[in-house]
Amino acid sequence: MDWSHERIGDILLREHLITEEQLIEALKVQRGSGRPLGKILIEQKIITEEQLAKALAAQKNLPVISLSEYQVDPRAATLISERVARRHMAIPIGYDKGKLVLAMANPLDVHAVDDLRVITGYEIKPVVCTESEIVNAINRYLLLSVEKAAESAAAEVEEVAVQKLKKVTEEAPIVKLADQIISEAVTQEASDIHIEPQEKDFKVRYRVDGVLHNVMSIPKKLQPGLLSRLKIMSELDITEHRLPQDGRCGLNVREKEVDLRVATLPGIYGENITIRILDKSQAIFKLEELGFGADVLKKFELVYSKPYGAILVTGPTGSGKSTTLYATLNILSSPEKKIITVEDPVEYRLPGIVQVQANPRIGLTFANGLRSIVRCDPDIIMIGEIRDLETAQIAVESALTGHLVLSTLHTNDASSALTRLIEMGVEPFLVSSAIDCVLAQRLARRLCEECKEAYKPSDEILRENFPDCKGDLVIYRAKGCRKCLNTGYKGRIGIYELMLVSDEVGRICVEKRSSEEIKKVAIREGMRTLRENGLEKVKEGKTSIEEVLRVVV
Repeated sequence: MDWSHERIGDILLREHLITEEQLIEALKVQRGSGRPLGKILIEQKIITEEQLAKALAAQKNLPVISLSEYQVDPRAATLISERVARRHMAIPIGYDKGKLVLAMANPLDVHAVDDLRVITGYEIKPVVCTESEIVNAINRYLLLSVEKAAESAAAEVEEVAVQKLKKVTEEAPIVKLADQIISEAVTQEASDIHIEPQEKDFKVRYRVDGVLHNVMSIPKKLQPGLLSRLKIMSELDITEHRLPQDGRCGLNVREKEVDLRVATLPGIYGENITIRILDKSQAIFKLEELGFGADVLKKFELVYSKPYGAILVTGPTGSGKSTTLYATLNILSSPEKKIITVEDPVEYRLPGIVQVQANPRIGLTFANGLRSIVRCDPDIIMIGEIRDLETAQIAVESALTGHLVLSTLHTNDASSALTRLIEMGVEPFLVSSAIDCVLAQRLARRLCEECKEAYKPSDEILRENFPDCKGDLVIYRAKGCRKCLNTGYKGRIGIYELMLVSDEVGRICVEKRSSEEIKKVAIREGMRTLRENGLEKVKEGKTSIEEVLRVVV
């Protein structure tokens, strides 16, 4: 086989996928970091993984395949170890006329071909695919599955007395099972892991894109060891089973830095454990990536660009409020501004920002922390949540005395936030003067781009949801494929309702009128409701009407 030594940059230039200027800049980055040129260009969003794969394949006259659509032979995949597969970023996927078909991210790597020829004893037939698909295949075929880990642990571990728990939690089967449960959750991009003891076994469920999915049932006799292992990892007391506990730990899982927030809750069949997964690599988003439309984003920019005032983000737990605040702080952060936050808990570490962890057990509440923050000369203050009158009053007073204040509040829509503050005991005239805008939000699952299916909605759906559209409207629905684990959805998108506190809205607020009356005025002034924003995203093909109706009343 003729393996030339032409450089990747030359190939991409010849294929007109990059310019010479882009190549020069990427090479500068490569010299400073030592990372592969192709990865750098992908991270800079100059090329895609697919474009890189096609360019390399064209150079060597090799086929390009998609592993999500390819039937991988597990026997071929397991001819090499996970370590070897990750080192060469290649995995065997089948056989063709006595040769081993090898999926490679970089077909120019002659050392990988030679190495795998020696290891497997087969002549190699290379094919090209993207690096992310190879990583997914390695995770799927070469790592011990959760089910196999549980079977292995069950075969080696018997019932143990409490005094032996610590020893058992350090044994390989239990360690491997705990690590694999967490590792597979990270691979599936789950936000939470739920471990729930039942009468005869205990269940593991992952929350993916806001929806819980059953993963497996684990033998009951592994319960003491596994739960104790997770408690030790998060520095909890393994001898305490009657009271709830919470802790956290940081791990490196499949080349990702993740924080785990662990909470225990005693139940009749044993302690339930919920693990929140915080992926540091996805901590900071841009507002556009979260789902802000151009119209909402323009209005929101006008508000957060002001030097003072208060911005409230509302919605139920898990609706993405903190993510929106983090994305906003990321825009506002600069050497000229001092930003201080008080949070419970601090979910993500933000560079250049002072973050305070609230701790009510020692008296560091939101209100106490906020009082101290105001004395530290901040320009911008972020409060994790307004929970009581004292916190609300300090936040409002801070907004009126030259600080930009960002916080969250648990209300169902934007207009209810103003009435909630008044019900807490904040004077209406202070609410109307301090609050600049309220952003209500929800999270809906994004339709999988690989398999979403176009269709024409029925007359009834058109009449109830799109009265201004005629029968030629085409929208999309979930179908399901291997890339989205047959759910039809991949990732989530924000649905927003932005209410600006205008003079008219402020006047109604001072008069202590209802949230419904405030809402009517805001709509008359141009506010689009959560439902309207959601249906707009349905028309854009980003989500389904069923998903919008699930998350928006």
